Amino acid sequence: MTDSFVYAAARTPFGRYSGALADVRPDDLAATALTGLLAKAPDLDPGRIDDVYWGNANGAGEDNRNVGRMAVLLAGLPTSVPASTVNRLCGSSLDAAIIGSRAIAAGDAEIVVIGGVESMTRAPWVLPKPSRAFPAGNLEAVSTTLGWRLVNPQMPAEWTISLGECNERLGEKYGISRERQDAFAARSHVLAAKAWGDGFYQDLTVPVGDLVSDEGIRADSSVEKLARLKPSFRKEGTITAGNASPLNDGAGAVLLGTAAAAFHIGFDPIARIAGRGAHALDPQDFGFAPVQAAEKALRQAGIGWSDVGAVELNEAFAVQSLACVDAWGIDPEIVNTRGGAIAIGHPLGASGARILGTLAHVLRERNQRWGVAAICIGVGQALAVVLENCNP
Repeated sequence: MTDSFVYAAARTPFGRYSGALADVRPDDLAATALTGLLAKAPDLDPGRIDDVYWGNANGAGEDNRNVGRMAVLLAGLPTSVPASTVNRLCGSSLDAAIIGSRAIAAGDAEIVVIGGVESMTRAPWVLPKPSRAFPAGNLEAVSTTLGWRLVNPQMPAEWTISLGECNERLGEKYGISRERQDAFAARSHVLAAKAWGDGFYQDLTVPVGDLVSDEGIRADSSVEKLARLKPSFRKEGTITAGNASPLNDGAGAVLLGTAAAAFHIGFDPIARIAGRGAHALDPQDFGFAPVQAAEKALRQAGIGWSDVGAVELNEAFAVQSLACVDAWGIDPEIVNTRGGAIAIGHPLGASGARILGTLAHVLRERNQRWGVAAICIGVGQALAVVLENCNP
């Protein structure tokens, strides 16, 4: 089996729902991330890219018809470069990385681009198509922005409760307080703002119009301010708009290749993909699924948590992130050291590419050998990838 390596990463800044990127089509966002990535490897002939795997969760609007292929065409790559769109909801672009790395491992590819995109702002309302022409009754328009829609009536009601309610139950089960959640969320904003101030993200992002940094970061966030927010899902609940990830628009991309691909890319890789893991459990427990996904990836890499120096865990909700960190028994200070999705944003299909690219650069910055990228996925799934720093 051939090892696969991370060579470079790029993403757009993540915009708020109905914010600075509201007028930008998702296929254009995807093309921007792809163009920005390839600009980091000017010696690479784009025609040498064997395949593109692109994550996207919704796919109901302008991101339809294989948005990965649309990105390749809009970015001006040779029409000979193929592309596929991957949908594992929030984990779509991390799934794309897993698929791309397996293609390299199997010898089917030498150079692969993976990425993902989501415009939650531009996700359309959809109408179910009637089984007979000219129905007499009304039809309901359904939002495709987030969560369940057009649910099969055979699906148990317990499985289709809201994402927020799922995580309220998770918080109850593991005794995670509102205060801990707010503290975790405030830390996310403070660290993300510091990362931008330190120049960490400037090399990883490609401006879109006037937007040059993540739109949702609040540098002045604090536990005291977050404590004033009302619960979003239960009257006496603990989850608020402040300690959960927002709705966002954005795209990200990562360049993968074999060790020998360095000759064509023009520089050495920064990290090796050493382990991959997928896990599933009851749909309502999705927030806890990263626990076992990461354990599987660590076993494949042949290491344990004591070896890990950095973790990028997608912050869908503070409560589920804390539940995972507690279950792993790791030092919380190695988790999301440059901020997380609560501050930066969570444009569903793009988040896996973001955490993977960020992890590779955090390992290099912190001079750590091993790192884990993990993400929870609605309907009871999770994915994880272990990276090994090429220059620890």
